[in-house]
Amino acid sequence: MPRMTRITPFVLTADLERSLRFFQGVLGFETGFRAENYAFIRRDDVAVRVIEVGPEIDLGDERRQNSCYIDVEGIDALYAELKSGLDTLPPGRVRPPFDQDYGQREFHVIDEDALLIFFGEPISLPRG
Repeated sequence: MPRMTRITPFVLTADLERSLRFFQGVLGFETGFRAENYAFIRRDDVAVRVIEVGPEIDLGDERRQNSCYIDVEGIDALYAELKSGLDTLPPGRVRPPFDQDYGQREFHVIDEDALLIFFGEPISLPRG
């Protein structure tokens, strides 16, 4: 029976080099393939396709904001691993780990072109 095995979002960027520096330097991704205006990057089982667009597309427009959710194991350890790179980002671009009412522990990061990246892991909630 056929089954789907992975989803890889397309992420738009105004500057491919800048985005790759962010994903590689801050989040620890590696480039699997690179072309003039496109890169396929990955870390573990997570992959993203980054596409550079022209200046006619305003990626700063809040109506264009995209987001993606990356499920992880060991969220606090991942945050600790990435913290030195996250600390280089301007204020307001990182939300440290916290517990959500819906049973996930998350931290949030905004990339150079306003992509909101959620990192999350299930937590045990007290029963009451």
